[in-house]
Amino acid sequence: MEHRIIVESEVEAGPELTEQVTRVIEAALKAEGVKLPCEISVLFTDNHGIQEINREMRDLDQPTDVLSFPMFELEPGIPPEDQTYLDPETGMCPLGDMCISLERAQAQAEEYGHSLERELCYLAVHSVLHLLGYDHLDEGPMKRQMRAREEAILGELGITREKE
Repeated sequence: MEHRIIVESEVEAGPELTEQVTRVIEAALKAEGVKLPCEISVLFTDNHGIQEINREMRDLDQPTDVLSFPMFELEPGIPPEDQTYLDPETGMCPLGDMCISLERAQAQAEEYGHSLERELCYLAVHSVLHLLGYDHLDEGPMKRQMRAREEAILGELGITREKE
């Protein structure tokens, strides 16, 4: 499947980070059974940048690790399938946007004792699942379902907590 992953950066980010995030986004889409060609925009920023976006879009004046802005209201495990999801100009399904604070990702990687690359992969998969309708508003079944999918997708890529 030919997806379009557009990665922009407001901060210093090497091409290896862009390649890694693109690879895991494509893997997450495949693992979730997405058959339409999709477009996802990714923004790498810092804590200040993501705090501004969080304040503007969600009325939360605080930094976070990742923000997801889905284009559609989808059900978890039921990807967009028909032509009504396609943009007539591009022929692609505009799934949505994600913003990742590299500053926060680095801090979390250190806190959890793994690499920045592993943390970025986790955040990208987490965000793709949000774009596909998954959520974790509760601390029960919805959160467990999302965590199970994250770990399964990362595991298929060989990106585990034990193996860095």
